[in-house]
Amino acid sequence: MRIQHTGVFAGDAAIPAQRARARTRPHGRVVRDLRDRGGRGPRVLVFAAGDVVVVSGLPGSGKSTLLRRAAAGRGIDSQDARERWEARMPRLLPYALYRPLVRIAHYAGLYRALRSGAGVVVHDCGTQSWVRGWLARAAARRGRALHLVLLDVTPDTARAGQRERGRGVSAYAFARHRRAVGRLVAAVEAGRPPRGCASATLLDRDAADALRRIGFREAA
Repeated sequence: MRIQHTGVFAGDAAIPAQRARARTRPHGRVVRDLRDRGGRGPRVLVFAAGDVVVVSGLPGSGKSTLLRRAAAGRGIDSQDARERWEARMPRLLPYALYRPLVRIAHYAGLYRALRSGAGVVVHDCGTQSWVRGWLARAAARRGRALHLVLLDVTPDTARAGQRERGRGVSAYAFARHRRAVGRLVAAVEAGRPPRGCASATLLDRDAADALRRIGFREAA
């Protein structure tokens, strides 16, 4: 996997590798750091046809918002499955009672999307590395690659995002997410994307807000 397989674009113009801070690591893996640009980063990320993109970060960091705005029908978000089930259930029924059904529905939809061979963008909570492993194997079986897009925001920003959406996580769960996402960010900053990832792109909130589309090239 080389730099030309994963493009970073702003509008219709390619950003030179040095401006995007793109670095090719051993085995051809690419790391791009698009943070600290004050919103002047690329507007479009383009990947190869049929590749799989995982968007990860803290709860409230803006993953679902980014998918809905930029994935253009290619996004697979567990939040969508939860909202569909919430609409069916009595309002007083605790989510914990039907959470297993939501997860089954989410992973069934993700499995169907992977089987289709189309490029997909997947919401990842960051704490379940087995999901990235499954996605990497699924992509490799069809000769495609897995890419990580990682939102790096402060805990205070993430908590504010939870308040804005009116749905938070427990202190215990948030601490677990902080540890998992912190390890991911540190590994990517050190040039070590997770096993199975052909590339990793770091975004802060400004860079994520500037991103208008996550897309895929036409199949040859």
